[in-house]
Amino acid sequence: MQKLKICLLFVLFLSCSQKRETVYPQKAKLTSSVYASVTIQPDSLYKIYTVVAGILDENLVEEGDLVKKGDAILKINDRAPKLNSDNAYLSLQQSKENVQGNAAILKDIEDDIYSVKLKFTNDSINFSRQKRLWDQNIGSKSEYDTKKLAYELSENQLKQQKARYARTKYDLETKMEQAKNSYSTTQIVIDDYTVNSKINGRVYAILKEPGELVNTLEPLGAIGSATNFKIVMLIDEVDIIKVKVGQQTLVTLDAYPKEVFTASVSKIYPQKDERSQTFTIEALFTKTPATLYPGLAGEGNIVISEKEDVLTIPIEYLMDGNMVETEEGEVQVEVGFKNLESVEIVSGITESTKLLKPKV
Repeated sequence: MQKLKICLLFVLFLSCSQKRETVYPQKAKLTSSVYASVTIQPDSLYKIYTVVAGILDENLVEEGDLVKKGDAILKINDRAPKLNSDNAYLSLQQSKENVQGNAAILKDIEDDIYSVKLKFTNDSINFSRQKRLWDQNIGSKSEYDTKKLAYELSENQLKQQKARYARTKYDLETKMEQAKNSYSTTQIVIDDYTVNSKINGRVYAILKEPGELVNTLEPLGAIGSATNFKIVMLIDEVDIIKVKVGQQTLVTLDAYPKEVFTASVSKIYPQKDERSQTFTIEALFTKTPATLYPGLAGEGNIVISEKEDVLTIPIEYLMDGNMVETEEGEVQVEVGFKNLESVEIVSGITESTKLLKPKV
């Protein structure tokens, strides 16, 4: 009798242990999405570079500081360029003095022109008077020729002095413009020794300390938007053709584990990363979280398509060959839309069909 009870209990336990999970198909909204890894980056983020090499003299801002476009970020030692600028300024001032000052070279030539002009006027009067006498057959031919020669020599000297004045003025003005250009160039060079912000934003990184050697190849820091952030996502190459600009994206961040944020795809980069075999896309938040930092990580699901009121079953109830198991046996179904959790059933079963979970 005791053995019979034990056998009955064993059979009952065995039958209970073999009881399988069941489910009925349900009408529901089915959403298909593409998975992506997520990294948060400030909009307009760029690395700071210098166009000159030298020793870093001073960092004028700190990480986290807000800056405006044109604000000085850091300064490189510029003593040698300043000396060149000072020398160029002295040359410019000297050139201006030669053209415009009281002791200008042109002033001396103007004085010479004035003297020659007086002599020319006097010789012109004497020649005119002598010519009138000669026309009246008064005076000698020798006197006439002498006055005429003096007049012609004075006229020629006046032309030469005027030409000299014009040539010298042109040369001096050209040298003054060259001096201006040289001084402007030195000012540009000095400006290059101060690195300025290209945007209104926040300083996210300063990578060099005063006294360190800097060059044109290494970044000195990073600046980006203080308020606008973008979502950088990596998409597997098998999914990239499904993604379109404007598609809704659901984002979860490790820093906000209990919240789901909505965003929209804003940009698709056409170049594939050969190392990771992924494509990069960007999305923008519909409503930006209260606090964000560069580098925050998370996950994203890009909604590819949606269907309302479709017959669905859990994806784990679908077997190979699009078969499902019912109480009457295996039945083949026609499937449609699917995602990681559910699959659409087009035909083969109804909402009243009881399904058994396949044996593992």
